[in-house]
Amino acid sequence: MAKYLVIVESPAKVKTIKKFLGANYDVEASNGHVRDFPKSQFGIDVEHDFEPKYITIRGKGELLAKLRKAAKKADKIYLATDPDREGEAISWHLMQALKEDPKKMHRITFNEITKTAVKSSIKQARDLDMDLVDAQQARRMLDRMVGYTISPLLWAKVKRGLSAGRVQSVAVRLVVDRENEIRAFVPQEYWSIDAKFTAPPSRKVFAAKLVKVDGKRVDTPPKELELLPLGAKIITLELAVRFLTDYLDGDRYFRVAYPEHNLVRARAQMKLVADMEAHWDEMQAIVAEEAAKRN
Repeated sequence: MAKYLVIVESPAKVKTIKKFLGANYDVEASNGHVRDFPKSQFGIDVEHDFEPKYITIRGKGELLAKLRKAAKKADKIYLATDPDREGEAISWHLMQALKEDPKKMHRITFNEITKTAVKSSIKQARDLDMDLVDAQQARRMLDRMVGYTISPLLWAKVKRGLSAGRVQSVAVRLVVDRENEIRAFVPQEYWSIDAKFTAPPSRKVFAAKLVKVDGKRVDTPPKELELLPLGAKIITLELAVRFLTDYLDGDRYFRVAYPEHNLVRARAQMKLVADMEAHWDEMQAIVAEEAAKRN
């Protein structure tokens, strides 16, 4: 009579593993899961810490009876389900269903069906990894909660028989929320001012970016004509942009280009500042002309 019982998931593995282990081992298969939530009920008590309710899967009663009988005869039981969280959960369900002393039940895993791997797993038997078991239960509960609450909506609005998944449902929600944000977005103009200054008495040139005016951040251009005191030359956000686009885009002074290469772009921007300084008097005249037109 066999002293040890090994339970695997797939019946296809039974004969090979039994041949590796010899006459002292009885090898049986669980054919996957043996317990699950009831199909006709929600199966999760959300009022009491999400307590799950498991029942024997229909058609597995006879198989479980056979496994219980073999378990009672064995001195040790080795649960050799697949080495992942699903396999860990199946081993946990088998422990609950077999109703044997937990001390005689051990978890083993192997990644290949070879004599060396199988025998080595027996020597390295361990306890169940409850973190993996809990991870599988959490995934299965999400499946049930999402499926039972959202699938009826799909039946009513799209097509009967469709099932809402825990991943697809959240992904669709994220896409819809993002699309709503895009549609609700109101575009706003935004300008930045970069300038070059000469520091007396050394006359060294340095670059600066306008960040605040009177202690307030500059986010958008003023609606009305407003000259900003920079402590040096004066330029208006809106009119400066109009000047550059309407007057300088041709070849009157220089052409503003936006090459993809960053180095070329940087050089173009430096030339822009230099040309603005060189033609400052004429720019002020154009700004004054634009202001007069508005008034």
